[in-house]
Amino acid sequence: MKDHKRTNESNYIQQHLANERTFLAWIRTAIAIIGVGFLVTNLHFNMRSSLSPLGDLLADLIGLSSVGLGILTIMLAIFSYFKKVTTINDQNFQTPKITIILLGFFVILIALIFGLYFLIL
Repeated sequence: MKDHKRTNESNYIQQHLANERTFLAWIRTAIAIIGVGFLVTNLHFNMRSSLSPLGDLLADLIGLSSVGLGILTIMLAIFSYFKKVTTINDQNFQTPKITIILLGFFVILIALIFGLYFLIL
């Protein structure tokens, strides 16, 4: 029979599993954000002949900013995951307020660009 050594992480299994689920949720969110950018860009180029140069610029901006925000979301998710691992083990967990505020701001900014795009459509 193999003797299992208890690690510090094994004391907080539920918290670490919740941290992994949160990380995967952020990854799914990033994929959705990137997907929306591709969707808008594809729809725009299918209707390109009837749209203005400003519409072209906004569609490009939405596509690029969505991909950029998706990549930023993945990077912040990775950073947040490893920071939470340490804070869970040290019993010094703090909520990631800056991450939430930063991502929320960028999502609102892209939503405003979407709104402007649909106004000129």
